[in-house]
Amino acid sequence: MPQTPTSTELLAAARAARERAYAPYSNFAVGAALLTAGGEVLTGSNVENASYGLTMCAERSALFTAVSAGHRDFVTLAIAGPDGTATTPCGACLQALSEFGDGLRIVRDGAAEVTLRDLLPDAFGREMLGRARI
Repeated sequence: MPQTPTSTELLAAARAARERAYAPYSNFAVGAALLTAGGEVLTGSNVENASYGLTMCAERSALFTAVSAGHRDFVTLAIAGPDGTATTPCGACLQALSEFGDGLRIVRDGAAEVTLRDLLPDAFGREMLGRARI
């Protein structure tokens, strides 16, 4: 049985993904490594676009890759921004990640480990949809 990667190993995978980022406008390259409950690590990097709204963050890139590969249960997300910067996921990434549970551990360079719930305590979720009334 394969050994679960450590936070240090996940950050190394995120740093490697950061090297593949396409960030010609912000020069803020980010890599992410997402650990599944089954022990697989999937990575993503940010991909910018001249039409800024079309830019994709590293965290969602890793999440969408994992979901496309059939994964739905996640344990840890490691994020590597520019050296010396403890990069936190943006609100859109936090909301997308919350779809799969708010207990996700988040590991960032130079920062204390937190959970997704710590960063987005009142996420909009599917349980709210059942209460919708016009």
